[in-house]
Order: sequence, then structure tokens, then C-alpha cells
Amino acid sequence: MKSIEIPARSGTAVQLRQGQAVRIINTHGGQVVDMWSFLHNGSEHLSMPHSVVTLGRIKPLPGDTLYSQLRKPMLQLEEDLSPGVHCMLFAACDPARYRLMGVTGHHDNCADNLRAAISPFGIALHHIPTPLNLFMNTKFNHHRDMVVEAPEPALGASVTFRALRDCVMVFSACPQDLIPVNAHGCTPQSVAYQVLD
Repeated sequence: MKSIEIPARSGTAVQLRQGQAVRIINTHGGQVVDMWSFLHNGSEHLSMPHSVVTLGRIKPLPGDTLYSQLRKPMLQLEEDLSPGVHCMLFAACDPARYRLMGVTGHHDNCADNLRAAISPFGIALHHIPTPLNLFMNTKFNHHRDMVVEAPEPALGASVTFRALRDCVMVFSACPQDLIPVNAHGCTPQSVAYQVLD
């Protein structure tokens, strides 16, 4: 099975037909991957708020269906060979996020990675949907305070999603290097994916 690398700090898009699956591989362990899905005509996208409400929880489990903003099924989490810690709440990092963190000048970010990856498909982005932050280790204290800790996946950990409709998937190897969103001393790493029939 051929694996295609997504370099550290960058993003990519892949088309899936209904019934195909994609496996995202945490090649080096400890790397967060922002994930989106769109219909080709741009009319629907994978929606974390709608999926959270439908599932009744904030972390998906194998067998769960994820939904669009119109509450229509888009993906199924078929297999999770990681510790199963993912985040459905965090917005994608973007230039404004890094400015708030004191960065001056350009900083790679998941929102721009999404824009660049989706551009060849002609899908207009009126806003950046909240991604499914694969492998992101968010925890809550007393049901109030959210803490971000280094991801737990080991080398080669993976998750597999089955497309319930024809769609374009986008993945971003998160460039965050100021807080421990990523492991390896907050150093972003490359990841990989495989398309499965």
C-alpha cells in the first residue's frame, strides 16, 4: 500500500469516491493533523459542531458517523489505531492566532494550508470550518478549563475514515510550534496518508 507524505507544516487534498477510505498515519508519532472534508460543489462541509451534537460527545469513536453542516452523513471513523484522543473543538490555527501569540511576520498555519490545498478544486471558502484535529490531546479540568498537552500517538499510529459520499479531503500537518500542540519539543513533523478501496 503506497503511503504519500505530507511534509511538516504543510497541507494536501485528496479526492475520495463514496466507499473509498483514507488512512492518516502519524509517521513519527506526536503530530497533530487538521482534517476537513468538502463536497465537490462546495455546498456542504464536514462540521464539528453538528457532529458533536449528533454524537453527544466531543471525541469520536470507531464506528461513529461524522456529519455536514446540513446534518447529512459524510464520513465514518472506521478504525483508530491511536490512543483515540482527538479534538473536535479547536479552531484551525491562522495568522490572527499567531499574532495574538506575539508572532510578527509570517507563520505557517493550518487555515492557509487549507486554502492552498483546496484552491485547485474551485471550492470557495467563505470561512474556515472547524477541523477535526486528529491526535490533538485536549483535556478539561473541572468541566471548565481546557488544557493542551503533547499528543500521545506512537510512531505509525493511524486512523481510517470511510467516505459516505464523494468528497475532497484536506489534511494539514499542524505547524504549531509555540505551545505543545505537537510533541518533539513543539517541533512539527511530517505525516502520511493512504487511499484504500
